[in-house]
Amino acid sequence: MKLLIHSQYFPPEVGAPQNRLYELGVRLVKKGVEVEVLTAMPNYPQMEIMPGYENKSYLKEEMGGLTVHRSSIYVSKSKAITSRLRNYFSFVWSSYKIGRKHLKGDFDFVLCESPPLFLGISSYFLSKRLKAKFIFNVSDLWPESAESLGLVTNPLMLKPAYKLEAWLYKKAHLITGQTQGIVKDIQRRFPNKTVKWLPNGVDLTYFDRRQISKIDIAIPEHKFYCFYAGIHGHAQGLEVILNAAEILKEKDIAFVFLGAGPLKDELKATAKEKGLNKVYFLDPVGKDKMPGILMNASCALVPLKRLPIFQGAIPSKIFENAAMEIPLVLGVEGEAKELFIDRGNCGVFYTPESAVDMAQSIEKLYQDEQFRMESGKNGRKFVAENFDRDKIAEELITWLLNLKDKA
Repeated sequence: MKLLIHSQYFPPEVGAPQNRLYELGVRLVKKGVEVEVLTAMPNYPQMEIMPGYENKSYLKEEMGGLTVHRSSIYVSKSKAITSRLRNYFSFVWSSYKIGRKHLKGDFDFVLCESPPLFLGISSYFLSKRLKAKFIFNVSDLWPESAESLGLVTNPLMLKPAYKLEAWLYKKAHLITGQTQGIVKDIQRRFPNKTVKWLPNGVDLTYFDRRQISKIDIAIPEHKFYCFYAGIHGHAQGLEVILNAAEILKEKDIAFVFLGAGPLKDELKATAKEKGLNKVYFLDPVGKDKMPGILMNASCALVPLKRLPIFQGAIPSKIFENAAMEIPLVLGVEGEAKELFIDRGNCGVFYTPESAVDMAQSIEKLYQDEQFRMESGKNGRKFVAENFDRDKIAEELITWLLNLKDKA
């Protein structure tokens, strides 16, 4: 069985889809599936082509048993919608061109990672050329999310985007969604399509605090460390963390932002303006360092803006922190709360975008060490039972075998 994973994002970039797709591919290979990857020259989130990949139109490399084909992509630090669209469509075209030229033999499946939604165009036509069945993997509902966040408001852009979304769903032999909320949304609108839940997960061996040495993060010593590790973007509403830090400024509590993104400079400026001297901003680190870095965390902050579209969201940072027995301070309503707070007892919930609520949740963990320890242990137990990457890969193989047998 042969599978092509088609994604704009892939390691050595650091991020949720990058880690998820790489870990899935590696496990599929170990279970006998031949996997190739078609992706871009690594650039995200700094929006700069990484050293060793500059000025190349094509590169082939091996990573963890995966054959990885890379094509060129336009990158710019501009936040303008035109620059973002040029970034997306440059890879839509270059990946199709490189795929036609360098992908050899027949494939059974092409799995497209969305967003960006537009990549589905080249994925679909590549699947036709490769005589493969088209799988559309939805990790975020587009253009719904872009519209909800106010990133795209022009009806002249939204209308064709919704039409493209519907066309891709109709063309797919199988649709997979990263959360149950995504699955239910697509099933409601397209009841005749097969839609499966393909969740994110965690490597329980890699993220095991009993096997990990702490990596010094080179900031002053404090009694308690609140960690936010991830993209510094629009969806997260990270200003709530700064406002909570202001409320708790008399406590010996540090707030650590780890990562990059379009709003990082703005957040740093706000923290400076507010005089928040226990807020620290660290650069992104590679996956190999993340477990050691997370050993410093007393709790993990998981915020999202309070929008209906996020009722079905499960931020990927939940899984690794839970596996590391780090209690969650979760500001996500809907599916994430139902799973990790109501069922898993993995930490505390606060009302999204409420700094007062977040500060109270943090203080509960700060004051009650026994509750903090119990929440952390519950987290590891819950992800071990429900989000083991090995079990997720096995289930996907079952679906692929069933799909392969269908005419």
